[in-house]
Amino acid sequence: MVEAVQDAGVVVTGAGGGIGAALARRFAAEGARVVVNDLDAERAKAVADEIGGIAVPGDASAVLTEARDALGGTVDVYCANAGLGSGGTEAADEEVWERAWDVNVMAHVRAARALLPAWLERGEGRFVSTVSAAGLLTMIGAAPYSVTKHGAYAFAEWLSLTYRHRGLKVHAICPQGVRTDMLTASGSAGELVLAPTAIDPSDVADALIRGIEDDRFLILPHPEVAAYYQARATEPDRWLTNMNHLQQKWESAR
Repeated sequence: MVEAVQDAGVVVTGAGGGIGAALARRFAAEGARVVVNDLDAERAKAVADEIGGIAVPGDASAVLTEARDALGGTVDVYCANAGLGSGGTEAADEEVWERAWDVNVMAHVRAARALLPAWLERGEGRFVSTVSAAGLLTMIGAAPYSVTKHGAYAFAEWLSLTYRHRGLKVHAICPQGVRTDMLTASGSAGELVLAPTAIDPSDVADALIRGIEDDRFLILPHPEVAAYYQARATEPDRWLTNMNHLQQKWESAR
């Protein structure tokens, strides 16, 4: 077991299924006390009952006070996992953009705003952000998702560089395809780009626990993403050309 999470009070948002449920299960297996949050109360309760956790359903942005109380007043680890896989182009409705921004970025900001005073006062706390490789790279056919996941990554990065000397640990999880409902909902773009190398949610949870043990900020359940990220940074025009070829392939298949 990883000492850093044994008996820790952990909150996982969006934990009724997929990556969130896998994180909740793994933290519980490591000896943590886990609050399972999800908009779907029945799914949250089912996971909580399975792992001996506490179900606190509701909007991730408004759940922290109740979750903290359920853990006896202290949150040690917060997993900002709830997210929207919003597809579309720049022409997507304003509501789509606003909702993606609210869930994928601002929910993280609100959680940090509520958690940081206590964490900084005691000199420790752990913030886990489920980002996506789209936050390092991009995703064809999903402008709202790609843009807001970049925002989520940027916020996690900012938290780490600003507060690490004051005891804050931050982890950004950036997988590619994961076998979840979100992958299914991504349609033909997901089938082309993500499905061939998709992993199970439990693999993401395992990668996070290893990252916590090694005290790493960037968690890459798909190790090849590191090379893609490097290529994007060092040869942006070549990388964009290759991504455009992928876009054209997707358009032709459609």
